[in-house]
Amino acid sequence: MSIPKIVLFYVFAPLPDPEAIRLWQLSLCQSNGLTGRIIISGHGINATVGGELAAVKQYVRATREYAPFKKADIKWSDGTGEDFPRLSVRVRSEIVTFGAPEEIKVDADGVIGGGARLRPEELHQLVAERDDVVFFDGRNELEARLGRFRGAVVPDTSTTRDFLAEIESGKLDHLKDKPVVTYCTGGVRCEVLTVLMRNRGFSEVYQLDGGIVRYGEKYRDEGLWEGALYVFDGRMTTTFSDTARIISRCELCDAPTTRLENYPDPHGRELTLVCEACSPRAQALERAASDGR
Repeated sequence: MSIPKIVLFYVFAPLPDPEAIRLWQLSLCQSNGLTGRIIISGHGINATVGGELAAVKQYVRATREYAPFKKADIKWSDGTGEDFPRLSVRVRSEIVTFGAPEEIKVDADGVIGGGARLRPEELHQLVAERDDVVFFDGRNELEARLGRFRGAVVPDTSTTRDFLAEIESGKLDHLKDKPVVTYCTGGVRCEVLTVLMRNRGFSEVYQLDGGIVRYGEKYRDEGLWEGALYVFDGRMTTTFSDTARIISRCELCDAPTTRLENYPDPHGRELTLVCEACSPRAQALERAASDGR
């Protein structure tokens, strides 16, 4: 039995018939027994899927046969075989929902008017040359609590839809003349975020090419990143090495933890950092064990 794998990728390119792409991707995933989440729009594709290694390789090969997706930057990671509950392939107005589809223009080379790309080593060079570089987290606040670049600005956001209000609120205007480096998990959110920021007066905006994933592959926990990374599959969090520092804290007792669960409603959708000792499920099991003694 082969090792389960997960692939994460996105491509910004004009797609004249998103529904046709949806049907093709759905059939391709089903025929290879893959699960995960794929979003398609007229701007491109954003996908995270997983399955057995041979099946995932077949999916990647077939996806790259479509000319606009030929150069997709595929990010690989180990899976568990139970990383996604099902397969979801949908067409939406945006592949990342910032609520501003009309502002995003794409051509064969990707998003038009976004921030300059920085490879991980170029990021280090910029930080070495400038003492006013600002890291700007392009993810939601919970993801940033788990891990972030040291000293990063973390906007008050629960979803990507909150970013426009934050940018337009005036709270971040002091950053408009500084070199701002945006970052997110794999890079897709920053493709859009940097356009929105530049359109609103931020003069020197960069995006970390390949996102946190590519940075972590190169520098692991020996660079400017610290903590754990939230991932959009059954693992929920991951780290780049065994020496990763835990910077997130349990909401109930303030102990270091990277453990997430739906709390206080175990059937809800609001994830909270709750350590094993404070988990209602753990407490229930402990009571059950005590009752059985």
